[in-house]
Amino acid sequence: MSWNVFFTTLLLHLCSAAALQAETVHLSVAASMSDACKEIITAYAVKQPETKVLPNFGASGALAKQIEQGAPADIFISASTEWVKYLLEKQLAGQEASRIFAFNSLVFIGSPKAADLDLNKLSTLDRIAIGNPNNVPAGQYAKQALERAGVYAALEQGKKLVLTDDVRHALMYAEQGEVDGAFVYKTDAQIAKNAKILFTVADTLHDKITSPMLLTASGAKNEAAKAFYEYLASAEAKAVLKKYGFEVER
Repeated sequence: MSWNVFFTTLLLHLCSAAALQAETVHLSVAASMSDACKEIITAYAVKQPETKVLPNFGASGALAKQIEQGAPADIFISASTEWVKYLLEKQLAGQEASRIFAFNSLVFIGSPKAADLDLNKLSTLDRIAIGNPNNVPAGQYAKQALERAGVYAALEQGKKLVLTDDVRHALMYAEQGEVDGAFVYKTDAQIAKNAKILFTVADTLHDKITSPMLLTASGAKNEAAKAFYEYLASAEAKAVLKKYGFEVER
């Protein structure tokens, strides 16, 4: 093989590898949206089979910190605006502002046999699951509501709060009966089999539950990521979100 043929072949291989890499989209998504996003990804694969979307689900704060530390992420969908602002402030975004992906509501779930409850009666329970407020938006919203209701300090001092890594773990604890109840999103409660909504937390007691999405700095350089980002705002994607109980307009 001549050197010209060798280098031409090598160049073609390198170009092919670059093309394959460009068709991969790394998606970091809040755990509360895992089911809806899996279906959206499946639907997109039918439309764009040459694009491979690789999701990474977890707590919004943990995902944002992973992105800051260099984890591959082209698109970030958070369960709160806080962690999108965090990436914008760290100059890790590929755009000046985020887009609204969906809205949600906060509820408290527990055993179908549980007595009537509200925020002021939670002190009668022994174990309450709540996402860790340090990095789980659902936990942050729950803490806000409990503080504004004037009961958070007593629950914390009484060691009644069971902190979880993300909202889906709080849901799991309630489903398995390991806690007396848990704060989760309305969309999480919809997939519960062994727990029911005991009460809905008033929107006035916490920040508006908004889930923004953001194209990261690496995503802005990835044409496949930009195309999928646009698809996430499409009528098809919104129909899937509605199917799972999310609100797409408020």
